[in-house]
Amino acid sequence: MIRPLIALLGVLVATGRLAAATNLVVGPTNPPAATVPAAGDPVEKEYKLLMEADDAAQAEVDDWIRDNDAAAAKGAGVPQADLRRRIRDRFAPIHTAYDDFITRHPDHARARIAYGSFLNDLQDEEGAQEQWEKALALNPKDPAVYNNLANLYGHTGPIKKAFEYFAKAIELNPRQPLYYHNLGDTVFVFRKDAMEFYGISEQQVYDKALELYSQALKLDPRNFPLATDVAQTYYGIKPLRLEQALGAWTNTLALAHDEIEREGVYLHLARLKLQADRLAEVRAHLDAVTNEMYSVLKKRLEHNLDEREHKAADTNAPPPVPTKKD
Repeated sequence: MIRPLIALLGVLVATGRLAAATNLVVGPTNPPAATVPAAGDPVEKEYKLLMEADDAAQAEVDDWIRDNDAAAAKGAGVPQADLRRRIRDRFAPIHTAYDDFITRHPDHARARIAYGSFLNDLQDEEGAQEQWEKALALNPKDPAVYNNLANLYGHTGPIKKAFEYFAKAIELNPRQPLYYHNLGDTVFVFRKDAMEFYGISEQQVYDKALELYSQALKLDPRNFPLATDVAQTYYGIKPLRLEQALGAWTNTLALAHDEIEREGVYLHLARLKLQADRLAEVRAHLDAVTNEMYSVLKKRLEHNLDEREHKAADTNAPPPVPTKKD
């Protein structure tokens, strides 16, 4: 099970590329059958109830956050401090339930993975690391634990361990696209560390990140957020690989689920094509953007386009006709 898109308390603080909730895995993505007790096992039944309680709390909190965001956009909504307090109160019994279960079943590795993810959502990174390291000691062949610890090391260091642990997760489960995606993000964000760790140049670091993303997309070809990460990577590559970047955004456009996602991609296509002076295409992309949430960026691009069009018109204007001298 993977954490939901909206990250509990994490959505209330600034986050970067590596902070996406989907980077963490609650339990083994493909656990060996021998590691999972029979469904009738009383401990397994209790664990299942704990997971259901956690999921229910997360779903309720996600609704609160969505509703408050919608209300805030209209000038209403509760203060963030009040929302955080309400969320913590909602999760308090879940926290207690995890503590009680782990105390009585200290060797339950999957519960420790889930508890670590729960604590990480509550910004308790030390507590999360403790649970995941204990889970790893109990089951050193679980790729989910390596993935989660690697993601944590990507935030706290050492970055070298993040590279190592993501690679170990991939080795243990090469069919999980999330692990390639996460390692690609880490390579891309920590380029200098990647250059040193892998002994490659900066351009080769970009190539490595793109190759990891490509592998993830092969395994999960309908993943819009993943395709977006791939396309955005090209902004950091100098010199710009324009045609490859346009191809990546075109692929992303085909995966968009709704007009909001499509219009966001149109803005990226317009931004890139503006650099190539493909002005008519830029105008067409901008005309297709109608959602108010994109108005600021659209106006900025329209301003830049107007300047380019005027400059092009001046450049293509016929030379002035010389006047006849007396």
